Amino acid sequence: MQFRLLVLLTLALPAVLSACSENAPPPAPYSVEEVALSQVSADLAAGKTTSVDVTKAYIHRIETMDGDLNGVIMIAPDAVQQAEASDKRRAAGQALGPLDGIPIMFKDNHDAVGMPTTAGSFALEKNYPAVDSEVVKRLRAAGAVILGKANTSQYAGFRSSSAFNGSTVGGSTKNPYDITRTAAGSSNGSGIAAAMSFAAATVGTQTGGSIVGPANVNGVVGVKPTVALVSRRGIVPISLTQDTAGPMARNIRDAAMLLTVMAGTDPADRWSADADAHKTDYAAALSTEALQGKRVGFIRPTGANADVTREIFGKALGVLTTQGAELVELPVDSLIDSRPEMRVTLLHDFKEDLNAYLAGTPDTVTVRTLADLIAFSKSDPRESMHGMDLWTDSEATQGGRQNPAYIENLAKAYKLTRDDGIDRILKEHNVVAIVSPTGGPAAVLEPDGTPGSGPIPATRGTTPASLTSTTAVAGYPVISVPMGLVNGLPVGLSFAGTAWTESLLLSLAYDYEQAANARVPPPRTRAAAAAAP
Repeated sequence: MQFRLLVLLTLALPAVLSACSENAPPPAPYSVEEVALSQVSADLAAGKTTSVDVTKAYIHRIETMDGDLNGVIMIAPDAVQQAEASDKRRAAGQALGPLDGIPIMFKDNHDAVGMPTTAGSFALEKNYPAVDSEVVKRLRAAGAVILGKANTSQYAGFRSSSAFNGSTVGGSTKNPYDITRTAAGSSNGSGIAAAMSFAAATVGTQTGGSIVGPANVNGVVGVKPTVALVSRRGIVPISLTQDTAGPMARNIRDAAMLLTVMAGTDPADRWSADADAHKTDYAAALSTEALQGKRVGFIRPTGANADVTREIFGKALGVLTTQGAELVELPVDSLIDSRPEMRVTLLHDFKEDLNAYLAGTPDTVTVRTLADLIAFSKSDPRESMHGMDLWTDSEATQGGRQNPAYIENLAKAYKLTRDDGIDRILKEHNVVAIVSPTGGPAAVLEPDGTPGSGPIPATRGTTPASLTSTTAVAGYPVISVPMGLVNGLPVGLSFAGTAWTESLLLSLAYDYEQAANARVPPPRTRAAAAAAP
């Protein structure tokens, strides 16, 4: 927490000094409250505001409203300077595109020059990268203001099977709708920042469910693309087999605008070789008639979420029907829990992929391998209070992706989730996509260390199979869009499909979103707006 507060307080000082100036009247503030990224872009293009004013407005919101939410770890020291450069480009008629001057926040596992990439761990507090991740590079080249780093569950939630909410660097994240509840998966800070209008949009990452999970409980849109549509270079990894970055925003159009810039082939991520052949302008393809005449399969929720989401899911199905979709009910057992296979995959991948990332970090980083990270976290009092069974299990693996058990489990996982899973369902029922509730409302926060099965249980069936885990293992796209509130807490609707169908899924979700108009901002956001002069 000291690290986070020091950064925010240091950055607040220039604003205080500026306010004391007697020579210039304070500029009329630009309200970013619930303003869409696309609207900020239009206002910049029309000269109604400047990137500097927009950037300062987001920084002010973070400084005054993040507080106990712990959604933001740091603000980029040069955020305002980046905005000034954008304003100069625009004034000279040299704007770089619709994202020029738009402040974007990144999960703190993305390398961005000028800020440490900590992954929520003090082992990486001096990890100042020499170059941007490919995602940051692409957005910076499009003129976006790299606003800062959002909090994250440490190492994207891959440390312990017991509860560990948030990170040692950024503290425990809280749900903006109810601070006694979780902000969910490891892109929790990105979800909070998007929900609270701390940035025009944010970027998260997902391995098992860490984009759509936080999107679900924070009332925002989360897009988990096909694996390797977006390069993973420069992102602290769990597993290149399943890792992907993806946009998080308050609406589908904004997420689509972000994904259009993020997607594409990167020679430094060999897995992304096919990305250029599949990417498109996702925002241009959006349509409010996308659902018309489409056969869409739906799976009713089971387990703990069944009763609580039944009514709101029924309303969502009604919207889909009104928009012209032909709904096909799918058996509740259509999906098979593939997390035991995912466990084998991720344990082998983590050791191999993290070691490769750490080997490329600057000399100021003293941990160069997973074994070093385990030793550091056992000895450092800021880290040693948390379990690390997933790390020790990963370190015990041998052979990486060449291990016969790994190869066997990965093949089985793909068969369960692709051939016998999503692809079979789409073909057998002649549907273009599958919808289901993303999850239930946010759970009550558990104290760190509370025992649990963790994200990758060894036993099948500890919870029902979900679109989230199935698409994660398959490497297929899934999108969560706000479906409304249950007892004052958000829940989302997931749209899933086969590989490379982002454009279709975004358009279907957009059609639903525009008709349902179901997003409700966090109460503390509305209260702040009402109290503003």
